[in-house]
Amino acid sequence: MSDKTNQKFMKKSEIATFGIGLFGVALLTGWMPDYTATFFADFAFKGKGFDSDFMANMISTVFLVAGFVGAICELVIGYLVDNTKTKMGKVKPWVGFGVIPLALISMLVFVAPNTDNQVLAVIWMFVIYSLYTAFCCAVESPANCFGSLCSPNPSERSTAISIASFLRSVGQSGGMVVILVVGLVMKAVMGQQQFKNAEGQGLDLVISTAVCALGLILFTMIFFANNKERVPFTQEKVSLKDAVKVVFTNKNLLMVSLTKLTGFGRGVYGTVSLYIAVFLLGSKDLKLALLLPMGIGTAVGTLLVNFVLKKFSTKQTFILFCVYGASSLAILFLVSRGIGFNDGLIIPFLILNFFCGLQHGNTNVTPNIMIADCVDEIEYKTGKRSEGLAYAGYGLFSKIASAFTKGLGPWLLYTWSGYMVSTDPNVAYAQQTDGTLNKLLMIYTIIPAIFVILQGVPILFYDMVGEKKEMITKALQERRAQAGTAPEAENA
Repeated sequence: MSDKTNQKFMKKSEIATFGIGLFGVALLTGWMPDYTATFFADFAFKGKGFDSDFMANMISTVFLVAGFVGAICELVIGYLVDNTKTKMGKVKPWVGFGVIPLALISMLVFVAPNTDNQVLAVIWMFVIYSLYTAFCCAVESPANCFGSLCSPNPSERSTAISIASFLRSVGQSGGMVVILVVGLVMKAVMGQQQFKNAEGQGLDLVISTAVCALGLILFTMIFFANNKERVPFTQEKVSLKDAVKVVFTNKNLLMVSLTKLTGFGRGVYGTVSLYIAVFLLGSKDLKLALLLPMGIGTAVGTLLVNFVLKKFSTKQTFILFCVYGASSLAILFLVSRGIGFNDGLIIPFLILNFFCGLQHGNTNVTPNIMIADCVDEIEYKTGKRSEGLAYAGYGLFSKIASAFTKGLGPWLLYTWSGYMVSTDPNVAYAQQTDGTLNKLLMIYTIIPAIFVILQGVPILFYDMVGEKKEMITKALQERRAQAGTAPEAENA
């Protein structure tokens, strides 16, 4: 039997449109959590006389609870995906038919009720953001697991996942571009003073959300129309018991998933990035200028990871980038403390942000490739393909980690740092003390650096690499050929 491990199955346009689909999803979901936090804290109930300390604690709890809601939804969605058997496949129906509900609920997040009842306001925050989290899981998780279905060739799917991850990282910064452009257009149409008043009420966030929601629908439909699932699903119906077993008993999948939990605090930088832009660069519109170098670094990092993977295994690549990531964040902290939190810090801060961004290429790409390999290992051992559950397992831990991150981040920002919320309806952000600014810097650098190292610990026990991976790939190809379910190569 000939070796088919190097055959190509995907059209070139499919690799591009897979990435375009993830770009569309990230265009909305990539910035929603951080801007939702500032909308709840700074705009939604401004001037209502609510207790600021109580609201700060409630915002932290909202994100904590929503994270656990998301964790449950990940497992349920994964179970449902693996029991979805249609002519379109098991993933595409979820992505194609889920984007419009997600777009609508995302817009509703930024439409706060006009109420003077603090309890009602808190209930609304809990309900609306938990709903957003659930709908996000129903689209984002299936979209991510498409990478394991696009091709049976591990090398080809790794390339597709890398390119798609690159475009997704661009999409995560795209939302900030939309906010900047919307602000400029509003200012040109309304004038400086009227725009300032509208900004003080968060109107620019509402309009930006609508633009990103439209982009979500358009770009995802391009993916939906052009892409095909090529790895055949197995016919056995997966029970919920089997679902939980898949997630927690496959060692390699568990190790990849645990990286999200052990590294949960690495994402707290996002909570303060808006305020770093406001108080260091002078405007929330310049959050783009702050994070664009990091976004470019992330995009470059995704391409760099693909190059590194040609030299090293996924395990070695992941650990290498963890060490690099922690080091780059520590350097940013030391340089910032050395220069001081003033205008002279802006240029070196932005330059170092690029180098800090390179590490995110690893977390955007390598785990997805590892999970696709774990799906092969599970099929090799059990005879069942469980893409939905495998990515749901990773998503389960991801959402739990996100719950901790979104609970810890607002607490660090609004409580530990001593951040002061503006009480003036026409002033978006109050002045902060030097002590608060220094703590914001720690939340952006040194705290994430610790968790970047911790996320690499579980991968020390991952072994789906080298000869084991090659053996499983060939064995699965032989099984599919014998069963008559092997997909045809694009250039066969």
